[in-house]
Amino acid sequence: MSDKGMMEKEEIFSKVLRAGRRTYFFDVRSTRADDYYLTITESKKFTNDDGSFYYKKHKIYLYKEDFDGFREILEEMTDFIINEKGEEVISERHQKDFKREYDEDGTEKETAGSSNPEKFTDVSFDDI
Repeated sequence: MSDKGMMEKEEIFSKVLRAGRRTYFFDVRSTRADDYYLTITESKKFTNDDGSFYYKKHKIYLYKEDFDGFREILEEMTDFIINEKGEEVISERHQKDFKREYDEDGTEKETAGSSNPEKFTDVSFDDI
């Protein structure tokens, strides 16, 4: 490949966000016209039955002319989620085997790990 071809693939500036099984790569790249654009890559780790693993990747290309609209909608959507559901992450709902439990009246039960400040589990650290 020529030097020019290599320059098209060159990353100008990069950041990585590791988030559990997912990793997000933010890369500034250069176009053939020597302008910049952003790629956002989500890489998610999966495990095969034999214990080996592989990654699935999804990529978004974001060009300068779309930055304002993208930023506005991203901010609106993230604000909506935080305003509706708060900043607390309910981690057990992200587990594959999570099942909601309901009381007899049909309301969702509080489960272990739920954030109910009135419930307390006494833990003894003497056994550790």
